Amino acid sequence: MIPVKQKHGFLKRLSIALMVTAVSLSSIAQTARIELPELGNSASDVLSNAEEREYAENLIRQLRAYDLLVEDPLISDFFSNMGFRLASNSDQPGANFTFVVMDQDVINAFAAPGGVIALHSGLVLLAETQDEVAGVLSHEIAHITQLHMYRAFEKGKTMNILAMLAMMGVILASGGDGDVVTGAVVSAQAIAAQAQINFTRHNEVEADRVGIRTLAASGYNPQGMADFFQRMSQQTRANGEGPPEFLRTHPVSVNRIAEAEARIQNLPEVEESDGRQFYIVQARLRALLERDPNKAIEYFDSELEKDLDPARRTGNLYGLAMARQRNAEYGKASAILSQLLEQEPNELAFQLQMAQLHMDTGQNQQAIDALQSLYHVFPGNRAIAYEYAKALLEQDTPEFSAEASTVLKEQLASRPDDPDLYALYAQAASQAGDDVRATEAIAESYYQRGGTEEAITQLESLVKRADLDYYQRARVSARLMELRIEQQEADK
Repeated sequence: MIPVKQKHGFLKRLSIALMVTAVSLSSIAQTARIELPELGNSASDVLSNAEEREYAENLIRQLRAYDLLVEDPLISDFFSNMGFRLASNSDQPGANFTFVVMDQDVINAFAAPGGVIALHSGLVLLAETQDEVAGVLSHEIAHITQLHMYRAFEKGKTMNILAMLAMMGVILASGGDGDVVTGAVVSAQAIAAQAQINFTRHNEVEADRVGIRTLAASGYNPQGMADFFQRMSQQTRANGEGPPEFLRTHPVSVNRIAEAEARIQNLPEVEESDGRQFYIVQARLRALLERDPNKAIEYFDSELEKDLDPARRTGNLYGLAMARQRNAEYGKASAILSQLLEQEPNELAFQLQMAQLHMDTGQNQQAIDALQSLYHVFPGNRAIAYEYAKALLEQDTPEFSAEASTVLKEQLASRPDDPDLYALYAQAASQAGDDVRATEAIAESYYQRGGTEEAITQLESLVKRADLDYYQRARVSARLMELRIEQQEADK
């Protein structure tokens, strides 16, 4: 079994390639239009609701197993909120969706069965406005709501997405075995060839049409979708390189852009936002993903030399403060954050960053007081709860550990699939002296990161203990049985 946090560059690329070719809603350009038959509701019967949920959950855990997801609360919650805002104005507002950001420096996005929609970090960082990112999300949402994938599978008959997921699992579990990988690549090529037949320009144009309508209904500027496609085409021609991954899977023609522009003209005008929150989150993403903080500092300094509107300038100043803090330039970071907080004292991102800075500089009580105040005002906010719990646990006292446990249990009640919350809760329980709960939380953290076998191992060692009371043993045994059944099903 591969260690949960182990990274294999090749396997990461292969797993993403398989997901995009095998289960994404991307399409491939064709010279002749293939008319889709009218399938009624039969296309939606390719997978049951339970299978869709199982697929989505397994896919998210596999992405976590290779540390491919950006799960910073401020970032992930922003794009999830954007996605759900769009989904609520789509043709299927009650459908299940999961929106994630992937740490992949390529310009791409994909959607998968069960309503999983992923934005690659490269796409988010390239976007000029939040409307462009919303345009990509609305396009992918439309692929889901219009049943494009299921229509293709219904037409192809031979494509079984659960089998494809199992194939991916075999590849990942093989640890890079040459024969297994070679077989998987051949299979992926066959799947891609089938996709060329099944996906048509009609799907893309329909996703544009439906997505533009969703954008406008959600309060975003529908021009964002056309702008993003047009800029991608221009960038490709200017660089003289092959098209970005997004254009290879979402081919754009002059006619398609013109069609989108024509539809936009017929929609009522939307009152545009300055996108300030988007620029803050975009800068945070860049500052967190750039391994060398000096490169991030250089980038933000360069941007701030330009004539930027206030919203973009604010975002870049925030990113510069983060980069300087990561580079241990605490005085410079403090000066920038103080300036930002003077202008916008209620901006959560600035408040949390200042609290982190206080922790970095040994002003622990000041950080805890600020975070405690925020937590009591916004008890359900995941970003606040996460930072507050971390600050409490760094003090390593029974009183603070007990408070952190309370905070984390409240969060887990509404977010039972968050591995980072489980890991923090395990630390809190351990520091509070409850090693049974700590081991259970560690097991759940492993499971949510794709390590079912590791989770089983943790619980097996726990259930052997002679000092468990009746309720502890019953709870641990029940969870262990669930995981063993799931593992047996996966092994089949």
